[in-house]
Amino acid sequence: MRSYLTLCFAFVILTMSTFALAATYDIDPAHSSFNFKVQHLTVSNVTGTFGNVKGTAEIDDREITALKVEVTLDASSINTGHAKRDEHLRGPDFFDVAKYPTLKFVSRKISRIDANKIQVTGDLTIRNVTKAVIVDIEGLTKEIKDPGGKMRRGATGATKINRKDFGITWNKTLDTGGLVVGDEVKISVEVELIKN
Repeated sequence: MRSYLTLCFAFVILTMSTFALAATYDIDPAHSSFNFKVQHLTVSNVTGTFGNVKGTAEIDDREITALKVEVTLDASSINTGHAKRDEHLRGPDFFDVAKYPTLKFVSRKISRIDANKIQVTGDLTIRNVTKAVIVDIEGLTKEIKDPGGKMRRGATGATKINRKDFGITWNKTLDTGGLVVGDEVKISVEVELIKN
């Protein structure tokens, strides 16, 4: 009986120590960027960003595949540096922010690629359509203490999607046969996290 209690006690201590290694971090929007790039007129690329973002990451440094990520972007905060284009992007032809005010990503599976890279498979929701996407993450840094005493770390991510998969189908055909807007959207992310 004593050995059984000892085993149970050891299991509880081990479980507590494992939980202690996991920490939750908030995205710092002031030092993070969520950017996209899409082809325009088949000759150049238009770039943009979402300025209003919230999210968390639960990180266990002992087992990175236990990572959990959730990110929400304010669709109305889209900014391509051109007011008229941004207004069009917020409208029914594209993000329709009046009906669908947010974009959301929730991680489902983490795969380790090497010591510096992981792949995060998750559900991306745009215009109430949810599709699985794979985000390549690299450079997840170790914690550092900022001048204010907060613990921070960062990472870089990239993925690409087809906008038509999410119901964003607006386009116009050029006289030369090309299209005004490309279908493939490249997404890049720079994230700074604050331990909460």
